[in-house]
Amino acid sequence: MESILSTLLLYLALGAFAGVMAGLLGVGGGLIIVPVLAWIFHIQQVNDAIIMHLAIGTSLATIVVTSISSVRAHHQHGAVLWPTVWRLTPGIVIGAWVGAAIADALPSAVLTKVFAVFVLTISAQMAFGAKPAPHQELPGTAGMALAGGVIGVVSAIVGIGGGSLTVPFLNWCNISIRQAVATSAACGLPIALAGTLGFIVTGLNTPDRPAWSLGYIYGPALVGVAIASMLTAPLGARLAHTLPTGMLKKVFAIFLAVIGARMLLT
Repeated sequence: MESILSTLLLYLALGAFAGVMAGLLGVGGGLIIVPVLAWIFHIQQVNDAIIMHLAIGTSLATIVVTSISSVRAHHQHGAVLWPTVWRLTPGIVIGAWVGAAIADALPSAVLTKVFAVFVLTISAQMAFGAKPAPHQELPGTAGMALAGGVIGVVSAIVGIGGGSLTVPFLNWCNISIRQAVATSAACGLPIALAGTLGFIVTGLNTPDRPAWSLGYIYGPALVGVAIASMLTAPLGARLAHTLPTGMLKKVFAIFLAVIGARMLLT
């Protein structure tokens, strides 16, 4: 009983931290949730062969819950470009399913390295503030489908809501950063929904999954992380108006770099 309680507290603490960071710095919770879940699952002695699959799938499932409140808030401010969301969504959905299938085919050790490289890339972007210069208008139907597909594939493989990919793409297409962030938040919902479904289906027949899991989605972690992150994200948003977010982003970039390097080297 004590072990179950301590594990639940870990899930709640993870969700609380991820929620604050998402609200404060605008980073996707998956960057934090995936590596910490992998560490917790290791402590729980989950089969090493499926630890990363379970962490990524569960991360996507938590994003389904948290993105709903995020989308509602952005929509109330009128910042979501819904026509752009609908144009990206078909590619995102197909890409997320493909990404889930690719993740299922990869060994957990390879998934760890892929995630580590992605985290190091995001860390460098945050540390140096690299942003693509506005270059052109939104592409046509084929271009939007391709962009959505790439965003969906990568997001599903590493367990994120896609903001670190969608925002730069929209900004590059001459969309203001405020509208890009809001539209990216809306795109995070179909990414998370399609990715979660993909990880459920691909993990259904996988042996040695822990009890209370549906495919690669672990129920207790989903509930603990999602509830805590939803409660603390508004706090992070309020802190963003009082704390030096520029400095905090650099500190968080170092934090991500340590996580990425550790995952890459172990």
